[in-house]
Amino acid sequence: MKMKKRTLESSFTICSDRTELSDKTNALLDAALDACSLSYAPYSKFYVGAAILLENGTILKGANQENGSYPLCNCAEQVVLNFANMSNPGSCIKAMAVTVQSEFLSNENPVPPCGACRQIISEQEHRQGEPMKLYLMGKAGLIYIFDGIGPLLPLSFSFSND
Repeated sequence: MKMKKRTLESSFTICSDRTELSDKTNALLDAALDACSLSYAPYSKFYVGAAILLENGTILKGANQENGSYPLCNCAEQVVLNFANMSNPGSCIKAMAVTVQSEFLSNENPVPPCGACRQIISEQEHRQGEPMKLYLMGKAGLIYIFDGIGPLLPLSFSFSND
């Protein structure tokens, strides 16, 4: 078999003005910002808030929860996805917003989910049979909009061999 070269491409939308977004999307972004205040991050001072929009219009929030033993920490995305699946089994998640506040980083730029959270989001999309829109933002400034996790995790672990 000859080696083949493949190219991976990613695309996303950058929004610089929240007035371009719907009221529902702005409510989701506000919920993610609010969730940062629920973050327990005494070690990193890196406060992450996540919010999801269920198909019925409900918005749920989650925040990162640190532990002195770092492998036992829970990311905001994991917290809110687990909560959604336990409290609303079978519901489709239409969108997720993630925001970060930190004492050490500029709060103007979005920070993408960690690799583990990208895989967990990928699993959720597989579980529900459709992608969820992802909104990433800092405390203020640009918003990155993805039409699913694929552009952030093009080679995810999956059930198919595609």
